[in-house]
Amino acid sequence: MIELHDIHKVYLLGKRELEVLRGIDLNVENGEMVAIMGPSGSGKTTLLNVIGCLDKPTSGSYYLDGKEVSQLSSGELAKVRGQKIGFVFQTFNLLPFLSALDNVELGMRYSGGADGLRAKEALAKVGLADRINHRPNELSGGEQQRVAIARALAKNPPLILADEPTGNLDSHAGAEVMSILDNLHAEQGITIVMITHDPNIARHCQRIVHIKDGQIETEEKT
Repeated sequence: MIELHDIHKVYLLGKRELEVLRGIDLNVENGEMVAIMGPSGSGKTTLLNVIGCLDKPTSGSYYLDGKEVSQLSSGELAKVRGQKIGFVFQTFNLLPFLSALDNVELGMRYSGGADGLRAKEALAKVGLADRINHRPNELSGGEQQRVAIARALAKNPPLILADEPTGNLDSHAGAEVMSILDNLHAEQGITIVMITHDPNIARHCQRIVHIKDGQIETEEKT
């Protein structure tokens, strides 16, 4: 599913170069659930952005589902994201003036068009069938994150990328969100790559990748 070979990412800060990723080699198999851990500034989010086709590597090659995507145009990358990748963010990224259903449908418009039935089915899968007309400010943090997961699910992506999906939640809501992700992985075989700082969350995954100073330091199976 994911093959990264010698990935480097360099940002220009005025006349200075900042190398954030320094030769990342990483494979994630189809249907695998992987956690990425590391201290602040280690390159975790940059790595997830490269995997999610939100950012291009400065050098190296990236194969997603067998296709080299590292040098695609912005328009081509947007098409890949729409067809293959669902995103779940720590801050939910829901539009406050839209209902849960409308937020899910809006996400679908970038991947071939909104489908109200599929959006309702996705919300039902995350236990929100009775909350589809509620706006984000009428939902708890855990419910908002479940809407975000439904938005990612509605376009049936083979890959979900989650950046601290429980970071803004209490332990109970976090456990509910992880239960949903666990079920998606186990029952539907969706490949999941997530960033987390919580070792208990990371242990839900089959493998934990530790990154430090832009390089993979260790990998461990759980």
